[in-house]
Amino acid sequence: MTTDAVDWEWDETLYSGSAAHYSVGRMPYPSSLADAIRDALGLDGTGRLLDVGCGPGSLTLLLAPLFASAVGVDADAGMLGEASRRADEAGIADVEWRRLRAEELPVDLGPFRVATFAQSFHWMDRLLVARRVREMLAPDGAWVHISATTHRGSPYAEPLPHPPPPWDAIGDLVAEYLGPVRRAGQGHLLAGTPGGEDDVMREARYTELTRIHIDEDLIADRDIDAIVSSVFSLSNSAPHLFGERLPAFEAELRGLLAEAAPDGRFSERVVPMKAVIWQP
Repeated sequence: MTTDAVDWEWDETLYSGSAAHYSVGRMPYPSSLADAIRDALGLDGTGRLLDVGCGPGSLTLLLAPLFASAVGVDADAGMLGEASRRADEAGIADVEWRRLRAEELPVDLGPFRVATFAQSFHWMDRLLVARRVREMLAPDGAWVHISATTHRGSPYAEPLPHPPPPWDAIGDLVAEYLGPVRRAGQGHLLAGTPGGEDDVMREARYTELTRIHIDEDLIADRDIDAIVSSVFSLSNSAPHLFGERLPAFEAELRGLLAEAAPDGRFSERVVPMKAVIWQP
């Protein structure tokens, strides 16, 4: 890890048990994000996509039709299993899934037209990864960094058709079971995940091409199962962290949600997303 996260080291349990909860608990990236990236880069169905820290393939599968082929890279076997399942379900065949850490790149993957990082770069040795991926990009290649929040909606979002999930109370409940300091794998994130991606990219000799803002007025209607899965999709409340207390936590969580919305229906406004495109 870089010096901005010296209190924590990555380990393979970071998202252990979370993969199956993504398709239920995470709101999908909107098609308008893919359209904006396509238009900004002139994508025409040729070239290759590399999605680093792809998780269960949420972004990979959205963008794959814009390329001739795609490769999704992740260190978590469960995430890649879920990604493969979702690709089969969607009938998307030209995607290869590789289990490895971003720090192990470039291995034998070859050149790419675009490399994407969505809600993943902060877990990595960022300068090292930026430099290594730079070597993997084709002469007309680009790096796309996507900032998004998909496990929950905007806190500034009323009025809504249904009540928003009680996220503050959910956070308090997680803290009752796991303690007040954010958990992550076998360690703790005392200072949270690092920021300053722009500085890292410039140090790695990338030049900013453009910024894309996706700020649609989208409302997501969600049920209790979706909110429970959203909680379990997070690194700081991944199922393995609760150990033998997992059933008790889930029961309390469901009770809290049922009290907040007796009909089991919630609404949230989707948080605006940002993509920054860099060129080497």
